[in-house]
Amino acid sequence: MTTITGGCHCGAIRYEIAGELIVHALCHCTDCRRHAGAPVVGWTMYAEDALKVTKGTPKLYKSSEHGRRQFCADCGTGLFYTNANIMPGIVDIQSGTYDDPDAVPAMMHIQTAERLRWMERAHELPTFERYPPQE
Repeated sequence: MTTITGGCHCGAIRYEIAGELIVHALCHCTDCRRHAGAPVVGWTMYAEDALKVTKGTPKLYKSSEHGRRQFCADCGTGLFYTNANIMPGIVDIQSGTYDDPDAVPAMMHIQTAERLRWMERAHELPTFERYPPQE
């Protein structure tokens, strides 16, 4: 069992995870996209007791009838998601907030019924190590 650490962009919230990974999924649902402002969000799923917030207190947002999202109230970074109705005892943690986001490779895509059409071929787009040429 490896301990994973992470936190928000500004450093006000810090956490650690000490438990067995259930799955690491890339979510394409509309709720995740809108909350993160991104076309896809990486989530790692663990038993709730594997997560310990070590600094600060995340703000709770009731994003649906049963869904609860936690984020940093200072910088807005999304951190955790729970839904006791469909995932009792489970917490999803945004993997992009890990200190080492490469520590746990993604395993699958989920909610692809809501995936943006252009994401299906995003891997075919030109790539640049930094910014594209400005000419």
